[in-house]
Amino acid sequence: MLELTQRPQKIIHCDCDCFYASVEMRDDPRLRELPLAIGGQADQRGVIATCNYVARKFGVRSAMPTSQALKLCPDLVVMRPNMEKYRIASRQIAAIYRDYTELVEPLSLDEAYLDVTHAKQHQGSATRIAQEIRARIAAEVGITASAGVAPNKFLAKIASDINKPDGLYVILPEQVSEFVANLPVAKLFGVGKVTAQKLHQLGVNQCSDLLTWSLADLVAHFGKLGSSLYSLCRGVDTRTVEPSSERKSVSVEETYSRDLPDLAACIAEVPELYAALQKQVDRTKAHEHINKLNIKIRFKDFKQTTVECRAQELSEAKFVELLTTGFERRKLPVRLLGLGIGLAAKPRDDQLPLF
Repeated sequence: MLELTQRPQKIIHCDCDCFYASVEMRDDPRLRELPLAIGGQADQRGVIATCNYVARKFGVRSAMPTSQALKLCPDLVVMRPNMEKYRIASRQIAAIYRDYTELVEPLSLDEAYLDVTHAKQHQGSATRIAQEIRARIAAEVGITASAGVAPNKFLAKIASDINKPDGLYVILPEQVSEFVANLPVAKLFGVGKVTAQKLHQLGVNQCSDLLTWSLADLVAHFGKLGSSLYSLCRGVDTRTVEPSSERKSVSVEETYSRDLPDLAACIAEVPELYAALQKQVDRTKAHEHINKLNIKIRFKDFKQTTVECRAQELSEAKFVELLTTGFERRKLPVRLLGLGIGLAAKPRDDQLPLF
């Protein structure tokens, strides 16, 4: 029998609105009225990282090729990302979060979960804390953020998207059952396009449709995900906010404006990528935790392959070996190369030695 009781929580999910674009509009207010996108250039096979809401009215979206975005919106202003500027803003926002709780789980530079179950501010009101956090981000960082407040992470994340941009949505414990019953199954955590399509074929469109399914039937149809579906359609999510998530990898990649025609041309690009990776490793202080090297290759036909090996230090020669192995799998012109490292988990301070 699945245990559906859990300790009451007060979770806030904060998500900055079109973060990269918002920082640029903050620094140049003239951009606020223009369709703006942050991403790569069209003549270099660039992709849109994010865009402001003016651009979204034209159908421009994240992950869209810049060339396609410009067809939808010929007046689109495309700016290259300034990651250091965005990191500074992200650190300012993180400092605001930690004025209320140490239980902060960052998901990206502009998105995080906060567990304010035991927060003392505003007599413990998660709603008022979320309001104040949003007001401080606007006043101190100069951009807007949306937030969702709910009894768990699953619902808080959905709530934060409801009143975007610059909005707040609250799901009280007594509202959970009704809210989730009307939720499309495609919104459930872990449900992608393929699973959603399978659910629809089974006549399951909303969470209320899932309530008639037994746990055994869901597991039979969907494996481990079935157990999650059984809980989520009842508004139950027992995941906790994890403030100590560690970096698991460091990588760099380059999409080329012209395909690299052969292996020799690919190998010629390794030194520049390797130098960029070294800088990233230095910046993240990851040298002592390397346990894998890997290379990613995307070919002309958009098929992708990766190759990795065990290693405890960077080696340009080893990356060339991995590249050679990967290239031989298809022997086609290459549009993207990436170098990366995998990191071993850092030992806990309280972990006892083996001997």
